[in-house]
Amino acid sequence: MKKEKILGELAKEFPDKRYRELEIYRDADRQEEAQKIPLTESQQKQEELEPIAKGACITAEMRKDREEPDWFPDGITFQEKYKKEHKLRQEAEGELTILKGIETNRVKEAQARCNQLQDELDRVKKENNDLFKRIANALEVDESHQKLNGKLQERLTELEEENKRMHDESNKKLDSARKAGM
Repeated sequence: MKKEKILGELAKEFPDKRYRELEIYRDADRQEEAQKIPLTESQQKQEELEPIAKGACITAEMRKDREEPDWFPDGITFQEKYKKEHKLRQEAEGELTILKGIETNRVKEAQARCNQLQDELDRVKKENNDLFKRIANALEVDESHQKLNGKLQERLTELEEENKRMHDESNKKLDSARKAGM
């Protein structure tokens, strides 16, 4: 089985032929090859019910009645049209490559910004944790100060009561000494 030539290859081989002529040439090769292929069992059964035209390719049959395509102005060969389309494809691929490069740069910049923001977030979280630790330590100190202050307050109250008792005692002794004539 020989390799079927695509229209681009045929256009290079026959640069002076038009698109329709190249299609006819390609279809002739297809028809010739189709004649050589034996029918499968299901095709043979179908042949008995409804005969199939030998070597008829449905798409080729449809193309026979088609006219020259509108998009081929007079004087332009398939080769020229192919070159033009090839150039447009290359330009489009170049633009696509540029756009991909730009998008890649944008993604890299966004990733760098994301990393920078993540670092900043990590720093702020660490700072926040440090502040919470300082607050916890300050609360512990405050609690111990409150306990100590409470104990000092109790001691002060005891001393004031003792002082008052001693004052009352000394006043009583003074009053008794005064009464005794001193």
